[in-house]
Amino acid sequence: MEMNIKGKTALITGSTKGIGKAIASELAKEGVNVLINGRNEKEVTALVDELKDRFPKTNPQSASGDIVVSEDRQRLFNKFPHIDILVNNMGIFQPMAYEDIDDDTWERFFRINVLAANSLVKFYLPKMLNENFGRIIFIASEEAVMPSGEMPQYSMTKTMQLSLAKSLSKLTKGTQVTVNTIMPGSTMTEGVRDMIEKMYPDSTLTLAEKEKLFMANNRPLSQIQRLIDPSEIGRLTAFISSPYASAFSGAALRMDGGMVPTIF
Repeated sequence: MEMNIKGKTALITGSTKGIGKAIASELAKEGVNVLINGRNEKEVTALVDELKDRFPKTNPQSASGDIVVSEDRQRLFNKFPHIDILVNNMGIFQPMAYEDIDDDTWERFFRINVLAANSLVKFYLPKMLNENFGRIIFIASEEAVMPSGEMPQYSMTKTMQLSLAKSLSKLTKGTQVTVNTIMPGSTMTEGVRDMIEKMYPDSTLTLAEKEKLFMANNRPLSQIQRLIDPSEIGRLTAFISSPYASAFSGAALRMDGGMVPTIF
């Protein structure tokens, strides 16, 4: 299904790996000119070159920098004052016991997972409203509505993203601008793979076997009993970025493999 977003420009934060990279790839497949963001310039350039080879009719570009740092954000704004699609994907997570989380850690997760994304919205949303088209998408997590207890400092920020997106959607009333949130379940990203390897250090087990153990022991409510592939989230993001998703506004869209055991 062609999404009718060919020629649009999309900024995907934290897009050199994992879910962000998959989103960038799926958008580029639809003819979108993607802006690749990450702190490592070498990784950003490598992905830009890869996408140019795979999708030569598009114009992927480097948007490297640390969006948590105001100076880096300003350079980004100066270089790319106009975008059509903003995917706030960048974030950090880390399993931690509640008693081990100090105030600096709470604040660091808040700055990185919430405030940095909000700063991008404050710059780009008014421009989207003026042009009467835009898509803002937050990549949250099922932890936003069903905290596992494994990382409360992370879950807090994902719940905040849901609230922020809903509030922002109120500002788009009567326009062709939408603000929505996608909540993936546990996904086979590089970070999750590393986490599983640390949780199950037995070298005689394959990654597939460790994945099964993780799902059975740590995600028993999952209906699919596997980790989600990042490309699956990328395809959903491409749809929500498209004109076909214009009736989604302030929505929290779950792609959690049936893990959240509630109807809503």
